[in-house]
Amino acid sequence: MDQDAGGLVPDQFTTGSDTVTDAGRLSPLAASLVRQPRRTSAWRVVVRQRLALTGIVLVVFFGIVALIGPYVAPHGKTEQFSGARLQPPSRTFLMGTDEFGRDVFSRLLFGARISFQVGLIVVGVSASIGILLGIVAGYRGGWTDNIISLISDIIFAFPAVLLAIAVITMLGNNLTNAILAISLVYIPPFVRIVRGSTLTVRNTAYVEAARAVGVSTPRMLARHIFPNITAPLIVQASIAFALAILSEAALAFLGLGNKAPEPSWGSMVSGSYGYLQLSAWPAIVPGLAIALTVLGFNLLGDGLRDALDPRLRNA
Repeated sequence: MDQDAGGLVPDQFTTGSDTVTDAGRLSPLAASLVRQPRRTSAWRVVVRQRLALTGIVLVVFFGIVALIGPYVAPHGKTEQFSGARLQPPSRTFLMGTDEFGRDVFSRLLFGARISFQVGLIVVGVSASIGILLGIVAGYRGGWTDNIISLISDIIFAFPAVLLAIAVITMLGNNLTNAILAISLVYIPPFVRIVRGSTLTVRNTAYVEAARAVGVSTPRMLARHIFPNITAPLIVQASIAFALAILSEAALAFLGLGNKAPEPSWGSMVSGSYGYLQLSAWPAIVPGLAIALTVLGFNLLGDGLRDALDPRLRNA
């Protein structure tokens, strides 16, 4: 036997399925040396799921398109070819042309950047406000929680598109106001998720200990509560990104938000759906891009949920 600081350690012991030699005499320090089953990392849980991996591929692909699309587009976003209106795909126009003779492929590349910008800004604004309100409501409780929850429930009660239309009507019809309207719509889901998670975390032992030693409220929220409620927020952010793109497309289809001739996927569908009998390409191509992007973020969100939920991971 070798003498250790924590007690006696047997000469030999094995792990896993093998029998531990002299197991009854293991000290806590020695027992900690026994190999434990490794937890599966969140990344491995995501990538080993085919649907989640498909979502990652779609998100990365369209993200790259949004970044480099305007630089590789074969034609200008408003360049018109009057003699080639509503043309089918060809070598000159890979995805055909629209009713004004503009290259659908080029406009699709330019529109990807607008759609992803809308998603990023909406998630950033709605998540920032929602996290702040939700964590305050959950931690403070009382009348603060009641007021924040009531306002959140009132906003959540309105249909998302109708509320966005009302906000745009009051503020003016442009892309900036459309982004603000969509951000307002998606604040309540973040408030609900953060509030519920904070209510669970605020009564844990480590929070009570921090409170007992006099940790200030801002430090408590930033250092002890927020880091422990990020898992559901990551999932909600991926879903909100997809919904923001879909909402912008819906508003653009109604003629709100992004104005012609600036291309966005929603406005491309809106301007071309009336010509489906003559040529379906100008409407099908951006519609398919919207569907695949939203599908990618939804699949990614499902994969992140499985990876970050300890009940669904291998212990």
